[in-house]
Amino acid sequence: MAATTVRRSLPASLDAALRMTNGAPANGLDFILRNGAEGYKYQVETMPGGLGVIDFDGDGWPDLYCVNGAALPSLIKTGPEYWNRLYRNNRDGTFTDVTAAAGLQGQGYGMGVAVGDFNNDGHEDLFVAGVHGNTLYRNNGNGTFTDITRQAGLSPSRTERAARQLWSVAAAWIDYDNDGRLDLFISNYCDWAPGTDPVCSGLGHERRTYCHPDLYHPEPMQLFHNDGDGTFTEVMAKGGLPRLEGKGMGIAVADFAGDHCPALFVANDNAPNLLFRNWGHGFEETGLDAGVAYNMDGRSISGMGADFGDIDGDGLPDIVVTGLANEGWEVFLNQGAGAFADGGARTGLLDLSLPCSGWGCGLVDLDNDGWLDLFAAGGGLDVGDLQSNRVFLNTGGRFTDATAAMGSEFAVARLHRGAVFADFDRDGRLDAAVAALNGPTELWWNRSPMRHWLQLRLQGRRSNRSAIGAKIVCTSANRKQVQWVRSSVGYASSSDLTVHFGLGSATQAAIDIHWPSGTLQELGRIAADQRLEVLEPSAA
Repeated sequence: MAATTVRRSLPASLDAALRMTNGAPANGLDFILRNGAEGYKYQVETMPGGLGVIDFDGDGWPDLYCVNGAALPSLIKTGPEYWNRLYRNNRDGTFTDVTAAAGLQGQGYGMGVAVGDFNNDGHEDLFVAGVHGNTLYRNNGNGTFTDITRQAGLSPSRTERAARQLWSVAAAWIDYDNDGRLDLFISNYCDWAPGTDPVCSGLGHERRTYCHPDLYHPEPMQLFHNDGDGTFTEVMAKGGLPRLEGKGMGIAVADFAGDHCPALFVANDNAPNLLFRNWGHGFEETGLDAGVAYNMDGRSISGMGADFGDIDGDGLPDIVVTGLANEGWEVFLNQGAGAFADGGARTGLLDLSLPCSGWGCGLVDLDNDGWLDLFAAGGGLDVGDLQSNRVFLNTGGRFTDATAAMGSEFAVARLHRGAVFADFDRDGRLDAAVAALNGPTELWWNRSPMRHWLQLRLQGRRSNRSAIGAKIVCTSANRKQVQWVRSSVGYASSSDLTVHFGLGSATQAAIDIHWPSGTLQELGRIAADQRLEVLEPSAA
């Protein structure tokens, strides 16, 4: 176990407000997300794009990968303006574009990204989800990546391409069978092809609007098993799952039932949400029975982003789902035994979110008080509905809208989409990067008053190398917190695998790690304000 320590003095008052300031593009993060829109209202234009936090060079500092669109209707990246981009963290608050050297310009119309070490070689890999084509990039460990999609078995066969070309939005790495290898789940959206969009609202380009999702057919979810030899096998039916179709958007992963089996939640766009419970020998879709398919009114919202996290402090992972304005975002509070209760009113988020359209989101402790706050990327569907990002502070299980207190800079209104979270400058406070359609990417440095914190970066041995699925219990003088290692967060995005705990005024905490292999590792009492790199014991 290694530790890197950064100590800061505490403020006189622990009730000081949050502060975040945008460092891009002056810091070199000059990415612009382009959707190729030219007035024809192709449905794909509203949906890009995800961001991915990846330590691609293994230096312990989070780098950033940005997924981009393409020209329409060709779905081809016709020039560098449509390249996906990889930015290396220079460890001094600045970033350098290393896309070309890494070989990560990409192809096709990108949507989302998933980060994980699928081959357990110690180098984080990238899976990019897109319209009618996905890509798996293997990290070569020397600053470059290789496209191995076809040899990995993730390219559709000629028959499959002729039958249907899937539009993938998001993906998540999950070791669903706990064999120590990361498997891949893909959330697909709707059956769409260039030039087939219905004409909605008016015949002239200037009067057209984007059509409602109900006018498109849903697509199936996909689960690929990692065979351990660099290849994957599609196992949806073999995994105990029927051919389930939906209009899948954000994916969240957690052991919500507490049975040591990682499970999946999929936010659906104007369709019932999906909850895949993992029984260890196969999956079962339990959204309706578990109480997460619909909100308390029995309605589906325009589900965009989703995240698992312990909102009410009972040690169980709850669910939050963002949607469009006037719908009321969804909160499902975990009741144990695989059941949830609608928590929109109880947490206050139902009323607070009514004016808001949200996409990317994350349950993250922004003020280091030990409670998970909610950051949401704001923006509607079209240029007439620009919105600012939103921050909802968690005050003991109930949210308060702290957006206005963030300052005028934070109030910038755009069509924000993907959002990711990491301590990019490693000062003990979580930062946020947010993409925006046809606008600059934002990097919000967290400049809130310092409180105590702990960060853990896990490396599996018997478990998957990324330690995705590990459960960490952090017990301090203030309270007990529980978090899970996961990268799939919010909308089409992948956040840092480092787990962050805010400790408030506590100067130490006891850490217990429940590895996916079944191993329990007790670290004992750890001094606050440091980042720990923890290696899984080689034996239980």
